[in-house]
Amino acid sequence: MPKNTGTITAQEGARHTRIMGVGAYRPPRVVTNDEVCEFIDSSDEWIRERSGIVTRRIAGPDETVISMGEAAARAAVEDAGIDMQQIDAVLVATITHPYQTPAAAPLIATHLGRNGIPAFDLSAACAGYCYGISVGNDLVRSGSARYVLVIGVEKLADFTDKYDRGTAFIFADGAGAAVIGPSDTPGIGPTVWGSDGEQWAAIAQRESWVELRERGANENEQPWPSIGMAGQSVFRWAVWGMAPVAQKALDAAGITADDLDAFIPHQANMRIIDAMIKQLKLPADIPVARDIAEQGNTSAASVPLATERMLREGEAPHGGLALQIGFGAGLAYAAQVVVLP
Repeated sequence: MPKNTGTITAQEGARHTRIMGVGAYRPPRVVTNDEVCEFIDSSDEWIRERSGIVTRRIAGPDETVISMGEAAARAAVEDAGIDMQQIDAVLVATITHPYQTPAAAPLIATHLGRNGIPAFDLSAACAGYCYGISVGNDLVRSGSARYVLVIGVEKLADFTDKYDRGTAFIFADGAGAAVIGPSDTPGIGPTVWGSDGEQWAAIAQRESWVELRERGANENEQPWPSIGMAGQSVFRWAVWGMAPVAQKALDAAGITADDLDAFIPHQANMRIIDAMIKQLKLPADIPVARDIAEQGNTSAASVPLATERMLREGEAPHGGLALQIGFGAGLAYAAQVVVLP
């Protein structure tokens, strides 16, 4: 027999949540296609045609996952109109924090003056921010936190082989963040998410840390990892596999494409974005994020960066409905409909 047949006290959280504010940090250094082509056999015309990228932001040596994440976080908290001391948890979506452990989140939280609160990293690559929005929503609704800071930040330049014709022109650096808090009405719809481990190798670090250590010992060098991608396989998966996920997110939220005020997909490739628009049958008047043209692919940072730009430039309305979706290595994906702050 159990010693105690009493009932555990349950926490009560908010009935609904919303994104209260967003923030961004874009490194000041702008890198053109011509500069990228100094190291690969390509051209500005080819890169624009295949990806839609014209320029990308690349962080300098003094800009880190920590510093960029902190800057975006401060901007998001200010935009949310709350005090930093009200933040109860910090979630950081990243795959480029250069330490296997500890995570980036506890240090960012400390830099924000919130040492002691729960803080942890999410490793879901390009889907990481949308994963974070789902987890943050659950934390607030369960009563585990009242205000959650979700940060997507990457310094992909550190893990990019500048001589790799398939990836050198794609990846970039930056950070975006959002504050999730309680709401009187639903502001974050159900998340449709998942992963496809059968295609795990489609986007991956080329060698494990153990393999790199062994190679370095054998060749008397200090190797550094880079990310490789099976471009055509990933393109087909994104084009044909992610539009149905986005449609399921619309259905789960109880709305149609006609109800949207913005579509904010992961900024992976302009052709992928165009294909998703066609498959979703989005009305021509719905604004679509195309931040990739000037920012490049920033993995976990791409959706919040694109969101911040659309709101700042007046392309999407405050308080409007947006469908956001992230997808990438894992292969992981997540989509949800949100009310823009």
